[in-house]
Amino acid sequence: MKQVNANGLLIPALGLGGWRIGDDPAKAESEIAAIRRGIELGATLIDTAEMYGGGASEELIGRALAGIPRENYILVSKVLPHNAGKRHIFKSCEDSLKRLRVDYLDIYLLHWRGSVPLEETVWCMEKLVSEGKIRRWGVSNFDTPDMEELWQIPGGQNCAVNQVLYNITSRGIEYDLIPWCEQQNVAIMAYCPLAQAGTLKRLAPDVRTDPTIAAVAKKYGATVMQVMLAFVLKKSCVCAIPKAGSVAHVEENVAAASLKISDEDWALLDSVYWPPTCKMHLDIE
Repeated sequence: MKQVNANGLLIPALGLGGWRIGDDPAKAESEIAAIRRGIELGATLIDTAEMYGGGASEELIGRALAGIPRENYILVSKVLPHNAGKRHIFKSCEDSLKRLRVDYLDIYLLHWRGSVPLEETVWCMEKLVSEGKIRRWGVSNFDTPDMEELWQIPGGQNCAVNQVLYNITSRGIEYDLIPWCEQQNVAIMAYCPLAQAGTLKRLAPDVRTDPTIAAVAKKYGATVMQVMLAFVLKKSCVCAIPKAGSVAHVEENVAAASLKISDEDWALLDSVYWPPTCKMHLDIE
């Protein structure tokens, strides 16, 4: 599995997203099996958040990780903006740790910007690092100007990750955000890398029926979703966290990490899903 540099912490390029994991008790055993199978296959980056299901995602992931040596996976969670200051962040972090049944997080992210000053959040994140509660910290849904502002704050340059929406149908960050983060050794963690299995229609058409992607997929004996995931993974500073609720889905995703597609076929896909030629707004889901 390819690794990505997150400000000195090497993380696998492919992981498992926790959004909507744990919402349905009837799916719990399948979701737990998927997480454990992903770790077996090297997709050891596990992402969740205190917001997801009001903690249900963290609780289910904690169950799934039970008995697996702590050093065998990279665990990421997120704090809500209104909890990202001195009054609440330490309890939020502790509550996440309890639900996940671990002593520390590998990466703790600010879910998006809120009313708490960035200076305060950075101070809190650095304190959590010094206390051993987290190894690294980062942000989510930050555009380039946000990152530039963060870089001017004392301690801000310790940011390891920026988690943003990125897939073949939503490529705006390629113009400025990806190059900026790559230069600063900040990993881009792509959420919705499959455009929610091709159904993220608010931002793009249903790619599951796109003839160009289907033709490329057929040529390589792959699925449309595997081609979409391979597209995200070809960037050296980008890792991806697609949700997978079954063992079969995890195995399909992991196979995409080794999919080799020619420059000619990537150019063909570029002709349909154009790379950005100017600054674009940051897509957020």
